Amino acid sequence: MKVNIRKEKIATCKTDVLVVFHFQDAGLQGMVAELDTQCQGVLSRMIDAGDVKGTLYETAVTYTGDVIGVRRIILVGLGKKEDFTQEKLRGASAAGARKVRDLHIKEYTLLPAISQSRLSLEDTIEAAVEGALLGLYRFTSYKTKKAESEPVERVTLITEDSADIAPMKKVARSSETICSAVYLVRDLVSTPSNEMTPTILAERARALTDTTNLTLKIVEESGMKRMNMNALLGVSRGSTEPAKLIVLTYSGAPKASSPIALVGKGITFDSGGISLKPADRMDEMKDDMGGGAVVIAVLKAAADLQLPVNLVGIVPAAENLPSGCALKPGDILRSLSGQTIEIKNTDAEGRLILADALTYAHRFKPEAIIDVATLTGACVVALGEQIVGMLGTDSTAKDILRRASETTGEALWELPLRQEYEELLKSDVADMKNTGTRYGGTITAALFLKKFVGAFPWVHLDIAGPVLATQDRPYIPKGASGIGVRLLIQFLKYWIERRDGSAS
Repeated sequence: MKVNIRKEKIATCKTDVLVVFHFQDAGLQGMVAELDTQCQGVLSRMIDAGDVKGTLYETAVTYTGDVIGVRRIILVGLGKKEDFTQEKLRGASAAGARKVRDLHIKEYTLLPAISQSRLSLEDTIEAAVEGALLGLYRFTSYKTKKAESEPVERVTLITEDSADIAPMKKVARSSETICSAVYLVRDLVSTPSNEMTPTILAERARALTDTTNLTLKIVEESGMKRMNMNALLGVSRGSTEPAKLIVLTYSGAPKASSPIALVGKGITFDSGGISLKPADRMDEMKDDMGGGAVVIAVLKAAADLQLPVNLVGIVPAAENLPSGCALKPGDILRSLSGQTIEIKNTDAEGRLILADALTYAHRFKPEAIIDVATLTGACVVALGEQIVGMLGTDSTAKDILRRASETTGEALWELPLRQEYEELLKSDVADMKNTGTRYGGTITAALFLKKFVGAFPWVHLDIAGPVLATQDRPYIPKGASGIGVRLLIQFLKYWIERRDGSAS
């Protein structure tokens, strides 16, 4: 969907449908009150009659009787004014956009101005654009029949103040870029594993280099063997699909500036291997490359936004399948780091491929390492399906991620990286085991990864819960959520602000 910005007075606005917002516990004010006057009180009569209450995400459609250039108005509730946040505006904007789609309308106008809102103009536009774009996403690549409603093609945000136009356009363009990256993740994760193999994922990353300032290196299995990346190769052993190590780099800062390394788990299908998963919901295991998809999309968005930072994105990609060649419980692997790993459970494969990828990241001498992975079911048990688990060694990076979480609405929660739990990873026959006990699984998994990080500042993000939405949420349709993209882009912006502030 295309986003336009236009200076327009309510009295002269001509559109088939206009979306406006209002609070549950406040009368119509500002431009919405002016709109009500222009259309002879149709909105206030609906509110006075109790037909419209303004509860959060409530939508109501009314016709103006053609007394003004606006034919229809969609009134979207924001809930109580005291509870209003940028995140709720995202959801309200999505609700309005979806209502437009339900009406089979391809273009609509949005009045983003909200009287008595504590949000800045920039935050308001960002939330309104993100909500509309993300809320309208649908994955239809494999549908042979047309959807019941055609996609919405255009939204025009209007303002009466000429001074607002430039900042609104700037924010809208940035938001479109970021939402495009979220769409990319949703598409990659939603694609079935027969059409999203490690090779295909690598080719999708290669395609991005045609249109962005990204460079790509793909390490093939022959190169992995020369480097002794036996943890990654061990996981891939059971599949006829070769593993790939996808390395994307973006240079937005001086060459001497150390990059931030983003590492994403890229298991394109996870059967559990010899430690086979139950059949129930195994079809969802195409999402196990969600972390890798996020890393690829963040590199693309950073390049498109021309962020002044150097980045390296590392995605170890493989399938985890059972076969006569597959990794077995009891096997011992010697990783790229030289450390040996006893395999207790082949379904704890993500940490194995990340171990080699994290070690590989050392060669870039990164300023910090952040890994993103659908790593543990234990994290879903602990935090549910909407919260990212965070663990790590660097308090600065964690604090900035928390701030980015509050801004984007992509919730995260820190779990303790208790050193005492390292005892659970001790092996009688190797340097470590790849699993601990059934308790504290997210923590022991992170402690395993920590052994391969070295002295570099590091944060681990476990997105196993929110990678898929099991039901529609305000601006996240059921299915792949794309979570992590907006969080990490905002993290990078705050990281740059901190760096430049301290440098000045």
